[in-house]
Amino acid sequence: MSERPTTSNGPTALTSPDRPAGRGSDGEQLKSGRLGVLGIVFFVVAAAAPLVGMTGAVPVAIAAGNGAGAPGAYVAVGIVLLVFASAFSAMSRVVTNTGAFFAYVGRGLGLSAGVGSAFVSVFAYLTIQLAVYGFFGGLMAGQMDATFDIDAPWWLWTLAAWALVLALSLVSVDVGAKVLGTLMVLELLSLAVVAVAVMLEGGGPDGANLVESFAPQNVFVGGLAGSAGIALAFAFASYIGFEATAIYGEESKDPERTVPRATYAAVGLITVIFAAASWAVVSGLGTDDVVARVLEESSVDGVPLADPAAVLFSVAASYVGDWLATVMSWLVLSSLFAGLLAFQNCSARYFFSLGRAGVFPGALQSTNRHGAPGIGAIVTSVLTGAVIVVFALAGLDPVLNLFYWSSGMAVISVVLVEILVCLAVLVHFRGTGRGGHWWSTLAAPVLAALGLATGLYLLIGRFGLLAGTVPEGVDPTVTAWQLSATGWTLVLLPFVLFLVGLVVGAALSRDADQRPALRDVVG
Repeated sequence: MSERPTTSNGPTALTSPDRPAGRGSDGEQLKSGRLGVLGIVFFVVAAAAPLVGMTGAVPVAIAAGNGAGAPGAYVAVGIVLLVFASAFSAMSRVVTNTGAFFAYVGRGLGLSAGVGSAFVSVFAYLTIQLAVYGFFGGLMAGQMDATFDIDAPWWLWTLAAWALVLALSLVSVDVGAKVLGTLMVLELLSLAVVAVAVMLEGGGPDGANLVESFAPQNVFVGGLAGSAGIALAFAFASYIGFEATAIYGEESKDPERTVPRATYAAVGLITVIFAAASWAVVSGLGTDDVVARVLEESSVDGVPLADPAAVLFSVAASYVGDWLATVMSWLVLSSLFAGLLAFQNCSARYFFSLGRAGVFPGALQSTNRHGAPGIGAIVTSVLTGAVIVVFALAGLDPVLNLFYWSSGMAVISVVLVEILVCLAVLVHFRGTGRGGHWWSTLAAPVLAALGLATGLYLLIGRFGLLAGTVPEGVDPTVTAWQLSATGWTLVLLPFVLFLVGLVVGAALSRDADQRPALRDVVG
């Protein structure tokens, strides 16, 4: 299939032969030209929710993983994802499509693989949004009870956020970018203040010891099967959402330039944030005794890591003041809300693209008067709302069940699709005769695929620790690859959905009337 034609402003949505009939008609096309690099970066960094990762994942990576070397684990994963960004950016110059990753997979590996990866992608964004809803509801309920003595169930706060997210997603994506931008600036500023304060104090009780946190021998201490593997697994989980840059290609001002630039900027920014902030925590608590200090600060009634957010808040209170710890406890909630809006937009655009391709009902391809995928946003909210209600009626915990189960499935799904994208880049640029640059079309996808495959191995092996789904009597910090029946079900769901998508894709490809629309799945 030929490379899509461009105008002076980049790919045109109206003249490209790769776009099926009807994509340029009113009500079936996303409003283009509304997002620049900064707006897309806002969505992506908001989805990564650095403050949430710092309060939830980093303490566990330190205590159960490689200790003082945890900041280096985030740098290592960031490097893998920057290499991956180079590979998928090469494809983003060929394919400009809200389907993003599944369109890349379809272009390189064929229609069936494209539909399979589409099913996994939709599942990933729905589950990560559900995870954030659970975390938001649980934290908000505790915060409102402790601060204002308002004792309301978690699901009430979750459904209030659900309604507001739906309303904002129906307005327009650039309005959402403004909301996310404001919340993200405050979030990043609070982390920067803590990091600078620790540095100005000379790095804490053991000094500014960068070697302990970033030297390879300390980062990979214990090996991939041990402590380093745990830290790297949590680091991979913390980056989920960065890949969303490509989803906004059709709505960006110059897709061929905007998407790659936004991707590099987002991954680089997230890496710097996690590396600097986690180093501030390690150094602020004391490099030599950081594991014991993390366990101490996070303990509730003698249970370690029961309140991991207390670790960052303790450092903030010690080096800046109690006021910052209080502010950060509220910013965690705003960070979660920003993530909810970002993932809502991702899911809505995936439904839009699959409706336009004929894989899902055609009604999903309609846009509202704001140029946003309104039906896709409504379907996303109906699905997430139904699951929230089921968990509430079943009396399941919003954090231990909804958050940990959903986030574990989401990160496995995303990494699986990223590996497929690497393979698609290799096949596409070799098969078309347009070899492209050797780095972005050969070396980068090979290296990234190896790194991501390692990450997928670690995520599945440590899923019991990530999601809390291990048989009774098994310590997930010591034993890998031991899961309960629930754990194996959650782990295998993304792979089952991929296989179902392969079958559906094969069936659709045999329908001659369906093939023109299905071009959306193959970019």
